[in-house]
Amino acid sequence: MKNEERLVPSGSIFYKVTKRIFDIVFSLVALILLSPIFLIISLLIILDDGFPVFFKQKRTGLNGSTFYIYKFRSMKVTNDGSNRKKVYDWKNGVPDDFIFKSTQEFNPNVTKIGRFIRKYSLDELPQFINVLKGEMSIIGPRPEITEITDCYNEYQKQRLLVKPGITGWAQVNGRSEIPHGEKIKYDLYYVANQGFVLDMKIFFKTIVQTLFGKGAI
Repeated sequence: MKNEERLVPSGSIFYKVTKRIFDIVFSLVALILLSPIFLIISLLIILDDGFPVFFKQKRTGLNGSTFYIYKFRSMKVTNDGSNRKKVYDWKNGVPDDFIFKSTQEFNPNVTKIGRFIRKYSLDELPQFINVLKGEMSIIGPRPEITEITDCYNEYQKQRLLVKPGITGWAQVNGRSEIPHGEKIKYDLYYVANQGFVLDMKIFFKTIVQTLFGKGAI
């Protein structure tokens, strides 16, 4: 896709309604079935590093709206400023070679249980609550932190034309290892081609990747 092209996401009412129904039903079932795992992870986090169990962070959603994403806490609670938000001041969009998680991979503040739940994306499970609330979908571009989306250029902003998801086309094609420019291309491919077939392809590829612990969402 060329930078000057403007995307128009799917306008199918049937697709949107069916996708929302799937999101509600799947997230409800997942929260019920996974409740024992929620309990086990919560206890492990408490035993490893105390409270709180959950972590919330401001993210950018559909059309630039903001919401708080939920995760199991994987970082130590510190008061030394080591977990302070980073300031980004890019003027012409986020650089294509930027990789957000490359600086987080060996962070000494990640707890022992945190490394495990990150590897298998178990820290993402509370996001089914975000899906149930309608802030996210099961399938869609991963919601970015507001400090980064504030720097988007017009081309990059197009990834915000659809509701963000727990997993997306970029995640099943490289997950956290790919640079920002490549991630944007995958996300915009999804915006331009979203539909039942692509959603199901992403869904099943995510299951395979999660089982083998490939990368981190």
